[in-house]
Amino acid sequence: MALIVQKFGGTSVGNTDRIKNVAARVAKYRERGEKLVVVVSAMSGVTDSLIKLAKEIMPLPSEREMDMLLATGEQTTIALTAMALHSLGVPAVSLTGAQAGIVTDGVHTKAKIQNITPRQVHHLLKEGNVVIVAGFQGQTPEGQITTLGRGGSDLTAIALAAALKADLCQIYTDVDGVYTADPRIVPNARKLAEIAYDEMLELAGTGAKVMQLRSVEFAKKFGVVFEVRSSLNDNPGTIVKEETQNMESVVIRGVSLDKNQAKITLAHVPDKPGVAARIFKAIGDAAINVDMIVQTASHGASGATDISFTIDKPDLLKAQKVLESIKQDIGFKQIVAVEKIAKLSIVGVGMRSHSGVAARMFEVLANEGVNIDMISTSEIKISVVIDLAKGEQAMKAMHAAFLG
Repeated sequence: MALIVQKFGGTSVGNTDRIKNVAARVAKYRERGEKLVVVVSAMSGVTDSLIKLAKEIMPLPSEREMDMLLATGEQTTIALTAMALHSLGVPAVSLTGAQAGIVTDGVHTKAKIQNITPRQVHHLLKEGNVVIVAGFQGQTPEGQITTLGRGGSDLTAIALAAALKADLCQIYTDVDGVYTADPRIVPNARKLAEIAYDEMLELAGTGAKVMQLRSVEFAKKFGVVFEVRSSLNDNPGTIVKEETQNMESVVIRGVSLDKNQAKITLAHVPDKPGVAARIFKAIGDAAINVDMIVQTASHGASGATDISFTIDKPDLLKAQKVLESIKQDIGFKQIVAVEKIAKLSIVGVGMRSHSGVAARMFEVLANEGVNIDMISTSEIKISVVIDLAKGEQAMKAMHAAFLG
């Protein structure tokens, strides 16, 4: 009898009919004798609706209260999923993240899992129940409800699979697996049978929406092999696992496009030791993740420089507020924010052993008339910031050049 953790995303539980389909799928596994823990997201569109409601009250709501509000989305789904299983005669019990033993730090809206003590999950499984757990949420040791950030249900599932020593972890979504590019933008994108943790990490970190970045990091750290597959059919998915030697024969594994980025430029920053540290410490203390950073050469005798960096678009207002609070103290002259940008990336472990990849990428962009604003590289990834309006065009051209 295997223990399986299954996660169903927002589109998989988008309405009551889909929730019934999920329950039917879970019931089939249970009929085979498997023990099941099912992690669910909020129904499609619910989280966005809750955020919209909050912002109708005030533009920058309290993060504690946002967690209280957003946690209700998943709690709705767990109860409905348990009811759907009851209607099929399957014993099931729903648990919030806190009831499932998920303990987090106190960073509201972007909490990190510190520990999982799934005693109640084990007890309910032993009694023969399917256990339905609310993804995306946990609780601090002091009893404060927290959320794990966008896509946090993936992290909940992977973390529970590690804590429970599950035999299998399945991430169900609205696509058949991990593709060489988003098939909604690149129709001839191909599904991958397998992908290395590091490649999946880079794709998740550069805008591929199949998996949440921290969940892949967690899976790699604890060796949780998982499968990404569709909740709408029975096709095999994509296995995410440790890198194997044959994976390096493929130079580029995938192309991604992140439209959820914003760029901030600080103009005329004093070019002195420690200034950049003070700026990015303030940003870091506000729990804002910075991606690319570019600093220009000093403006001659003025001894000033410009610093540009990218962040997630939802953090833009918060970042501007933080920077305004330190502007006078540090002495930079202006904060310029740009939202109409996209980050285009190519990823593949084969880059380690193949040269000329960057030159080819830049050549393709030049041929498409796409200007490069910023560049970032790692051992297995090259990312560029480009004009949002040309993002999809550039992505299609890049996929054609590298992946046919």
